[in-house]
Amino acid sequence: MIPFTMPRRYTPTMIQARRADAHARQAGVTLSEVFPAAGAEAAATGFVVAQLGSGTAPVLWVQDRLAPCETGRPCLAGVGLRRPLLLMQLSRPVDVMIAVEEGLRCKALAAVVAEIRGDPAAVNFTTMKRLALRAEAAGVPCWLIRQAATADLSAARDRWRIASLPSASNPDDPRAPGDPRWRVELFRSRSGRPREWVARHEQGREGAADRLDLVAAVPD
Repeated sequence: MIPFTMPRRYTPTMIQARRADAHARQAGVTLSEVFPAAGAEAAATGFVVAQLGSGTAPVLWVQDRLAPCETGRPCLAGVGLRRPLLLMQLSRPVDVMIAVEEGLRCKALAAVVAEIRGDPAAVNFTTMKRLALRAEAAGVPCWLIRQAATADLSAARDRWRIASLPSASNPDDPRAPGDPRWRVELFRSRSGRPREWVARHEQGREGAADRLDLVAAVPD
C-alpha cells in the first residue's frame, strides 16, 4: 500500500497572513524589544527614536507610570524629528499592552512605542505574539523598551541590549569627556545574525546631529 498524506489546506486568511508576515520581515516591520542596562534607559529611548526615520506620520508612544521617572516624556521635535507625537501615560502595564495592540490596528501610524518597567504579568509570550502578528499584518513597527526587565521567553522578532560606554576622547581637552558612546547588541533576531556595535552621535556634519553612527565592536 502506498502511504498517502492529506495535503494541508490553507484558508484565504492564512495565506494573507503568510504574505503579510513575509512582506513585513523583508521591510523590517515587526515587533522589537530593547533592554537597557541600569542607567542607560535614556540611551534606549534615543536608540528607538533613531529608528523612526523622517516623515510626517504620527507616532504613538505609551508609557506606564514608572517609565517617565527614568526617561521623562519623549519629545521628537527636540531631536529633529517633525513627526506628530501621540503620548499616552497609563497606570497599569495591562492597559499599556492593550493600548499598544489597539494602536497597531491603525495603519496611519508610523510606529508604536511602549516603555514598561519591570516584569509585569501583562507582558507575556501570548501577548507578545499577538503584537508581533499585529505589527506585521498592519505594516506598523512596534518597539517595546523594557526598563529593568528580564529577557525571558518572548515572541519579539528582534531583541536588543543597550549599555553605556566610556565617552570618546575630547579633541579639545583630553581631561574632558567627549561624545557619548553606547554598546548596542542584537542578541536575538529571526531575520539576521546577532551582532554587536558601538554607537555614538554623528557630529560635524550638516543635518547629522540626530543620527547614530554604528561601528563594529572590537574585543578590547
